[in-house]
Amino acid sequence: MKSVFNWSGGKDSSLCLYHVLQQQKYEVAALLTTLSSATRRISMHGVRQELLEQQAKNIGLPLQQLYLPENASMSDYNRLLDEKLQELKQQGVTTAIFGDINLQDLREYREQQMAQAGMEAVFPLWERPTDELVREFLDLGFKAVVVCVNGKLLDRSFAGRLLDEAFLHDLPPNVDPCGENGEFHTFVFDGPIFREPVQYTLGEVVHKTYGVPADPDDNCFSKDAPPTYDTSFWFCDLLPA
Repeated sequence: MKSVFNWSGGKDSSLCLYHVLQQQKYEVAALLTTLSSATRRISMHGVRQELLEQQAKNIGLPLQQLYLPENASMSDYNRLLDEKLQELKQQGVTTAIFGDINLQDLREYREQQMAQAGMEAVFPLWERPTDELVREFLDLGFKAVVVCVNGKLLDRSFAGRLLDEAFLHDLPPNVDPCGENGEFHTFVFDGPIFREPVQYTLGEVVHKTYGVPADPDDNCFSKDAPPTYDTSFWFCDLLPA
């Protein structure tokens, strides 16, 4: 089945893609990533477009980029995504693959989204224990750097660290080891899906705070997750080497 893989550039996407490529059930026609049209950075992760493109090149898969305008609403996102999906559908894509693990609200949203586009949504990592997944990620030889942390749950020092045993040891008990509730995000630069590592250098760490929108539910998928709409974040900028 010809598929589009929803790619964030982080650990869950990478592990999910590894399994999809190993199983060979789905033909991955392209990676699809959402970026800010204003900053040319991956949404929520803050990773530069240049590094995303190098990532896709080193993996060896085509990259499709979806650009969101500044302060885009969920209705804007849904419309732009549907337009992109219709383009892919015309190219024979019938399936969309996601690396989500256990956020039921988010899964239902994605399934509804894909159904409206006439596609099937697939979740290869669904309901696997997150501590098991992050251990498998490391055991397989993946390497990732933490590019964004939720300032309400993790302090500045976590941004820019490698995702390794020491990082996992230092996580507070209320933080998911895969950051499944948005506690932290990563950029994967090496591992079994890469032909060669993505070269980067660490830039500055900056703090950003996002205000509450008129409708908080407009961009909050899970009632069980920490709110993403009024949270402060620490971002570590990665510079192409």
